[in-house]
Amino acid sequence: MKVTILVSILALGLVNAVQPPSGYKQPGMPYDFNYGVNDEYAGLNFGQNENSDGNVVQGSYQVQLPDGRIQTVTYEADHNNGFRSKVEYKGEAQFPHEFLPPVTFKPQHSGYQPTTPSYKPPQPSYQPPQPSYEAPQPTYGPPQPTYQ
Repeated sequence: MKVTILVSILALGLVNAVQPPSGYKQPGMPYDFNYGVNDEYAGLNFGQNENSDGNVVQGSYQVQLPDGRIQTVTYEADHNNGFRSKVEYKGEAQFPHEFLPPVTFKPQHSGYQPTTPSYKPPQPSYQPPQPSYEAPQPTYGPPQPTYQ
């Protein structure tokens, strides 16, 4: 009995020794990316850039606001200090007194008119099949009363 308890305790100790610690953290992966869009016709102007050394993420993004200003957010984030950002605005807000009609895009008609097809679908050249069997005749007679 004592030997069984001792073996059980040793087995539990070995199982716990093999498991990795619960606070295991995989090291970060360095990266770098950016993008930007500047479409004057549609009024779009925004972009972002971000990089990381595996521990600290640094970056910024900018967007053109509807009032004409450009908002730039510069940020930094890590596991010790969390997310920290700084927001800046470039330009002065413009609010027009008169509004122009919204920009709409109407489809351009090329004058295309669909025509009726110049062909007729082919007619079937076969006759429907005739049944190749005769309907079976019943093998039983009319019912006979069983009561008297």
